[in-house]
This record gives sequence, structure tokens and C-alpha cells, in this order.
Amino acid sequence: MKSKSFTIAIGVALLVVLIIAVRLGGWSTSESSTASPASEQHTLVEVAPVVVGSVTESIQAVGTLEAIASITVRPEIAGVIRRIHFRDGQSVERAVPLVELDPEELQSQVNQAAAEEKMTLVTYERLKRLNDQQEVIVPAQQIDEARMAWHAAASNSLLYAARLKKTVIRAPFSGTVGLRRVSVGDYIQPGQAIVNLEDLSTLHVDFKVAEAWLSRLHVGQQLVVMTDAFPGTAFEGHVTAIDPRVDATNRTVSVRASIPNQAGTLRPGLFVTVRLNVGEDTHALLIPEEAEFLRQDKPMVFQVEERTVRLKEVTVGVRERGMVQVRSGLKEGDVVVRTGTHKLQDGELVSIKSSE
Repeated sequence: MKSKSFTIAIGVALLVVLIIAVRLGGWSTSESSTASPASEQHTLVEVAPVVVGSVTESIQAVGTLEAIASITVRPEIAGVIRRIHFRDGQSVERAVPLVELDPEELQSQVNQAAAEEKMTLVTYERLKRLNDQQEVIVPAQQIDEARMAWHAAASNSLLYAARLKKTVIRAPFSGTVGLRRVSVGDYIQPGQAIVNLEDLSTLHVDFKVAEAWLSRLHVGQQLVVMTDAFPGTAFEGHVTAIDPRVDATNRTVSVRASIPNQAGTLRPGLFVTVRLNVGEDTHALLIPEEAEFLRQDKPMVFQVEERTVRLKEVTVGVRERGMVQVRSGLKEGDVVVRTGTHKLQDGELVSIKSSE
């Protein structure tokens, strides 16, 4: 009886072990089947084809605005300032008086020189008349000396008259005056700065471009300039001159452009960015800007070939409306990775995200 009970207990224990083994085997099989697909998953990427489009080719450069006419008003003679005829920042017309110096001393010299001229003229004419009428024999040398004295006095009179005229300092061209550096009553010396005068109606900017663009530059070419002083505003202009000499040191050519400024918005001295349009390429190869990245300072893309990505170096050109021009390295119809490039390695298999 005991032997029979022992046999039944062993049978029950074996059955329990078998059930546990079967269950463990099922779990292992289930886990293995679940893990297997996970190990086959690849990086999910979004791709874009290389397309043909139109881009405007342009040159980017920097420069500083300058007035087309700009001077510092200075006196030619010394004197005391009697009147100032302008206000700081005022627009003035050509030839209007800006500053008057005290003319009294020079006026006296002009009067004296005029009197001497008249006296020498009378002396010369008297001697000449006496000689012509033969009332008195006048030596020819005396007549010549009288004539020369008259000419010298006349020249002296013109000299003082010119100096007197310089007591009124006038604007040599129409423009806008800056901040005056003198006051009424100041004694100023020749060449001393009084105020700057700028013609703001037209400004120009000088900038440099690489010699490779020389064949595509010409006078009259349109451009735009932008400055941080007026963000988002583009000011149009055109090329007015191209330097005939190429800088042999840095292999660049200097270009000058004119920027109309009738409203006086722009000011001389502003730092500007210049964009010069040199033509339009209607068959440019384009990819999204985010597809291009730098690796070892070289522009790269990941090209997709049968779900395998290949790292390729490209030459890029114009960037416009979120697209970048590819000059070399790809052809029309090639497919590149648009997003997720930072997670990829050359030769890696990828899963392509379907477009919705």
C-alpha cells in the first residue's frame, strides 16, 4: 500500500515538472519571436529627390556706405566768425552762405588797394597824355614804370577783393550739414574744421568680389543692400564702376555701386551686406537645405541606393527658398536623406518614411 502511494506521488511530481517545462519553453519561444523583428528594425528617415528648378545666382559681399559728395567745410583765411547761417543737420542748397567772417579789416585793405590803383592809373594817363601832346618830353622808361605801377596796383586790388569774398563761406554743393564745431565770435585759422557737408541724395558702396566672377560683372548690374540699422528692408542700386585692376594679393576685384537715397533714410558710414545678381540658372539641381550637412568642413549628403545610404561629398551653390543648389556630386532623380542624417553611418540600411 505504501509502495503504491509513493509511486502516485512521484507521478504527480513528474507531471508538475513537465507542465512547468512546457510553459517555460512557450515563454522562451514567444520572447524569441518578439525579439527577432526588433533586431531587424532600421533607422527611419525621410527622403527627397534631386529636382531641377530655377535659381538666381548672386554674389554676397560687405561694404560701407559713403556719400557721393562729402567734405569738411574749412575757411581759406583767418578771421573772427560774425554770423552762422545754418542749423545742425539742416539741408542747404548750393552756393548759400554758411558762415560769415568779420570783413572790416579786409574791406579797408580793399579800399586802400582801390585808391592806389586809381592813383597809379591817373599818374600813368597824365604822363602818357603829356608825351602824346609833346608838351613835355617824358622819358619812355618813366612811362613804362608808371604803367607797371598801375598794373601792380590793379593786381593788388583784385587780391584784396578776392580775400574779402572769402569772408563769406558758401556751400559748394547741395547737401546736409552735420554738427557745427565753431560758434559766433570764434577766431578761426585757415583749414580749421567748421562743419561737415554730405550729399545724401545718392550714396555709393565699394566692395570686393572674387576674380572668378569678373567675366559676369558689368556696369548697370542690379543689386540690393541690407543693413542692421533697417532690418528686413532691401535698398536697390546698380553697379557704376569696376576697377580695371585685379588685386594680386587676395585675387579680388573692386566694384562700386550707387544707391539712390532721395528720402535720406540711409547714412554714410553704415555697414551693409551687398547681394549682386549675376544671372539666373533655369536648370539648377536642387535639394532641401536640411539634407546638406558639414563633415570635416566639407558639404555632404546621404544618398539612398536601394535602402542603403551612401555618404557623398557635393559642391553647393545658391541657397534660395529653403533649397540649395548642387553644382556637382548628384544628378537629377537621385534620392537623398532629408531628415535624420545625424543618426546615420555610411552603408547603413534605413527604413524610408512614407509620404502622407
